[in-house]
Amino acid sequence: MSQQNAQAPVQAQHTQPSVGSIAAHRARTVAGSVSDLEPDLDGDLDAYEDTQAASGATPLPANRFLDRERSWLAFNERVLELAEDPDTPLLERANFLAIFASNLDEFFMVRVAGLKRRIATGVATRSASGLQPREVLEMIWARSRELMARHAACFHEDVAPALAEEGIHLVRWTELTEKEQARLFTLFKHQIFPVLTPLAVDPAHPFPYISGLSLNLAVVVRNPVNGNRHFARVKVPPLLSRFLEASPGRYVPLEDVIAAPAHLEELFPGMEVLEHHAFRVTRNEDLEVEEDDAENLLQALEKELMRRRFGPPVRLEVEESIDREVLDLLVRELKVSEAEVYPLPGPLDLTGLFRVHGLDRPELKYRKFIAGTHRDLAEVESSSPPDIFAALRTRDVLLHHPYDSFSTSVQAFLEQAAEDPDVLAIKQTLYRTSGDSPIVTALIDAAEAGKQVLVLVEIKARFDEHANIKWARKLEEAGCHVVYGLVGLKTHCKLSLVVRQEGDTLRRYSHVGTGNYHPKTARLYEDLGLLTADPQVGADLSDLFNRLSGYSRRETYRRLLVAPKSLRDGLVSRIDKEAQHHRAGRPAYVRIKVNSMVDEAVIDALYRASQAGVPVDVWVRGICAVRPGVPGLSENIRVRSVLGRFLEHSRVFAFGNGGEPEVWLGSADMMHRNLDRRIEALVRVVDPAHRAALNRLLETGMSDSTASWHLGPDGEWTRHATDADGRPLRNVQEMLIDARRRRRGTATP
Repeated sequence: MSQQNAQAPVQAQHTQPSVGSIAAHRARTVAGSVSDLEPDLDGDLDAYEDTQAASGATPLPANRFLDRERSWLAFNERVLELAEDPDTPLLERANFLAIFASNLDEFFMVRVAGLKRRIATGVATRSASGLQPREVLEMIWARSRELMARHAACFHEDVAPALAEEGIHLVRWTELTEKEQARLFTLFKHQIFPVLTPLAVDPAHPFPYISGLSLNLAVVVRNPVNGNRHFARVKVPPLLSRFLEASPGRYVPLEDVIAAPAHLEELFPGMEVLEHHAFRVTRNEDLEVEEDDAENLLQALEKELMRRRFGPPVRLEVEESIDREVLDLLVRELKVSEAEVYPLPGPLDLTGLFRVHGLDRPELKYRKFIAGTHRDLAEVESSSPPDIFAALRTRDVLLHHPYDSFSTSVQAFLEQAAEDPDVLAIKQTLYRTSGDSPIVTALIDAAEAGKQVLVLVEIKARFDEHANIKWARKLEEAGCHVVYGLVGLKTHCKLSLVVRQEGDTLRRYSHVGTGNYHPKTARLYEDLGLLTADPQVGADLSDLFNRLSGYSRRETYRRLLVAPKSLRDGLVSRIDKEAQHHRAGRPAYVRIKVNSMVDEAVIDALYRASQAGVPVDVWVRGICAVRPGVPGLSENIRVRSVLGRFLEHSRVFAFGNGGEPEVWLGSADMMHRNLDRRIEALVRVVDPAHRAALNRLLETGMSDSTASWHLGPDGEWTRHATDADGRPLRNVQEMLIDARRRRRGTATP
């Protein structure tokens, strides 16, 4: 979902190509799909249906839910459509191709792997859409095969030729000149060959372990003495550059350089190299950690991370030119089915295009945008940092990232707290953060200054477990109180609390957000946050932190809805109340913006509201199981999706409330795991101007004049990017960027 595209520009090497031509480390995507992929338990649906039957509620149609796996694949198809769109800047198209590939990797590692595991153990049940587990798996295989073929065609037939026209040539070994090949041979001999380890397969050497997502060469050689054929595997080193610059503007995949005839002869001296083929394996990388003993959670997770490396394969990608005998060997040794084999044109693993996007060609990218300080924190920006506490004593501040700077708001809030001698305590949740996090540094500085610092580190944040374990230990060493949340629950809420001595009283300053405390992703993810000195919010956060770190059993709060106890029920009761308002002739509406909408109880509440005549708008980035536009069920429900340069990540819930609008924002998506197995928090927004601003945002995103995808009752998404006359529709992200630029006098003419 984890994760972020921080690409360094390519440095041209004109005398000798470098393994750093295009950096090798795989970037995390801005599609943010990981957070949508965590398996929900199949039993949740059965329990919900049993509850509904017992309650005597009016039954709704059995086929009212769209399939979540098909919906996720449709989300990734929307990412692919951005790559296919000629109006998308060229290097951004390459980036969307990489995002698509990375998303699909994680989908197989988590969703497909989890489904296969449940089928194998006999615990899988029908999905909410009514499909049997095997039907879902076969649908995934067929649909993903179609999308992967379309993805490859987009690269080979469209994006790669367009890049070549701009002087960025992604070529294969046979397309290189003799001079380029000679220069790369020198590079191979001195920088690549020493790190390669060919592994033979014969009676004395069993088939080697193939790590997940690694790129490999299957090499067939022959002994010229006895004529025996042998198989060997060569792993393409993941820490070397994915593409090497053969000459200015001409890049060749690393595996092509390794597989060059003269280079393989260096690896297998005295043997005849007959053939070679690239392949790639995706493995189950989902975690299963027993949490009965919370004290040993850290050690248990570390052991499980080691086990993850050896998860069973769930997908085998091979070059379509692969020899059948070699493919049969891979299928047999890796124990995959034919349905799990995906032949594709090379090169495999187009996540390498993240680094192509990192080339210093600004004219081929989205226009650069640098966020400014929020105007409520600094009416006139200057070189001195804003006084966050003084601003919050005057008013609440509603932040909208990346349009409002994270570094001069949330980060500055915590840095000021760490330095302020009047601050007594800081309490903070950390779900994901960056490797060089200034947030972690500020917390360490605060602890070393003698302040009480409590940090809730969620070490089970998917694909960020290693990093979070590292920062948990570093925080502990600095004297912070580090806890890992509650047994059986992930701490996903985004909360920060600062306690400050002001005269004879203590004042609490709070931040409640929708996104992680991650300075890098804050420049790529669209998120909301509320900074406030409101005593009720401060008291709520104090109570919630006490629950997370101690033995408090508090379940009700003043301005918060908290999962797993009150959040779902709180939203469902408010949705139901809108139906009452509508029947009474009072203003009523439901507007929701989330990453995922699959929780059956919430969806059924939306259906009931629609049946009562309440207009319901759902703005969803990824998965959506709502079936809109069905007569008698959901004709008053509209579902839209917006994808673009920023990842839409905020969660907002707005209600007409009979003419007194109520708006909430926070960390929770509408999924079983968020509402039942995580600590999530929503905060009620009370400032009328802030409520109005959030409602305007929701109205803009749902407007027919805004570019978006529309979901139909059949589960198909249709892109609406132009009006009836072919003119481009408004881009909500560009509108928000331009609004910030106008404040600084740099708007687009």
